[in-house]
Amino acid sequence: MRIEEIRTSPQFEKQYKKLPKRIKELAKGRGVIFRANLFDSRLETHKLHGMEKDIWSFSINRSYRIKFIFLGGNKVLFLEIGTHNIYK
Repeated sequence: MRIEEIRTSPQFEKQYKKLPKRIKELAKGRGVIFRANLFDSRLETHKLHGMEKDIWSFSINRSYRIKFIFLGGNKVLFLEIGTHNIYK
């Protein structure tokens, strides 16, 4: 599935600004892969469970993740970015 539009939440923007430069660069690269195929195996895209059962996540690297939801069509909203702490 190809993504046509990625929107970002205020929370995502705030968290992104605080990331180390290296992680920001990795996130941009993963964003390119995500737009082309959000289920590319390198992203380890998966659906969350419990209270966040309508939310999905993909990996930037072993420590950092991006949480997102589908907005309909080929649009998504990035909710949060950070370490596993974003799941709490």
